[in-house]
Amino acid sequence: MLRFWIVIPGLLLVSTVLPARDAHGANQIQGLRSHEAPEYIRIVVDTSDVAKFKYFTLTNPHRVVVDIKNARIRQSLDMSQVATGLTGVRGIRGAVRGEDYRLVVDANVVFKPKPFTLKPIASYGNRLVLDLFFTDANRDADQPREEPEEPDRDVRIAIDAGHGGEDPGALGPGRTLEKTVVLQIARKIVDRLKAKPGIDAFLIRTGDYYLGHRKRTQLARDKRADLFVSIHADAFKQASVSGASVYTLSERGASSETAKWLAERENQSDLLGGVGTVSLSDRDPVVAQVILDLSMNGNRSQSIQVGEAVLKNMGRVTKLHKKQVEQAAFLVLKSPDMPSILVETGFISNPREAKRLSQRDHQQRVASAIATGIAEFMQENPPPGTRLANRSEEVNHQVAKGDTLSEIALRYGVTASALKVRNRIQGDRIRVGQTIVIPRR
Repeated sequence: MLRFWIVIPGLLLVSTVLPARDAHGANQIQGLRSHEAPEYIRIVVDTSDVAKFKYFTLTNPHRVVVDIKNARIRQSLDMSQVATGLTGVRGIRGAVRGEDYRLVVDANVVFKPKPFTLKPIASYGNRLVLDLFFTDANRDADQPREEPEEPDRDVRIAIDAGHGGEDPGALGPGRTLEKTVVLQIARKIVDRLKAKPGIDAFLIRTGDYYLGHRKRTQLARDKRADLFVSIHADAFKQASVSGASVYTLSERGASSETAKWLAERENQSDLLGGVGTVSLSDRDPVVAQVILDLSMNGNRSQSIQVGEAVLKNMGRVTKLHKKQVEQAAFLVLKSPDMPSILVETGFISNPREAKRLSQRDHQQRVASAIATGIAEFMQENPPPGTRLANRSEEVNHQVAKGDTLSEIALRYGVTASALKVRNRIQGDRIRVGQTIVIPRR
């Protein structure tokens, strides 16, 4: 691969890389790898230049064929293990066909292929991507179906491990990958939440594959999640920076998102209908804007509250980068139909913190702190129709700044007079820090 430098007077120094070609000028296939997601299998072909291709499928037996124009494979490249463990794939093979190179995916099932190319970015060069989507006929009949909403259900928490597959996230010392660390922590959070009465939790990403931001929140909506928690590990240009953080969506980010959602009219009924009972499909655009803004504002307030509970508990087990919940326009948080937070478990760019984030004991402590914060919030703010909301035992509420008796009563589904009687309160005055016992319902 050749490299040369161009100096632009008064501006900057630019490094340009020429594509590597073999002696015959062919596009070189430099690598192959695969990732399996629940809905598809992704096969990635690294090429020295932009790939021109055509594809087709064959039956008896099932095959997906991709012909890459004017291409040759690197002699040292071994593709024998690329298909190992992939569902429905027997193997991947290749051969020269004139000036082209043919890749063949031998399959046991029918796939719906979707090939496309990706431009160089970060540590990756040109790529030809072949996504093999499972068809309905391939689905296991024993797979669990979405059950109707129960009248007395568990609270549902969606835990999203950031990055995955082609997107490794931040890279720490010793090749510590963010995508690996956060999935390990996310699994531990789910285990701890599921052990708590009245709470259920599930992973958005269950393995090493990539999901787009919209897909992540859509999966949470499909399972009617009451809270979306995205787990990450920071990276910064200065290795000395360390500490955990919790983010919620900024007001500016929320405002621009509502406008975008409204432009996508086909998605309007999914925004609130996926979890709640409000549909926007037949609403006037102005009315829909008001409904979305109210929903986003309400969820933003709840997001801050759950973020504070998580941050407080994390501060007991690890160093905090900031002691208050921060706000930013993270795309994965931009869902108006459920509270959402993003937890940065530490700076993977810090050598000491990267080492700790890779240690099982530290992961368990962090996971327990996050799960405890979530559970504390849900116990005080149970979604309607859940077992936590319909509990029969008494619970305690510590009065915070801005709390009123009527607001506390509304939050727990009791009357203000019942609070007064149970706590022997005269009048309507309560003080910050006071413990209010919420009576049985």
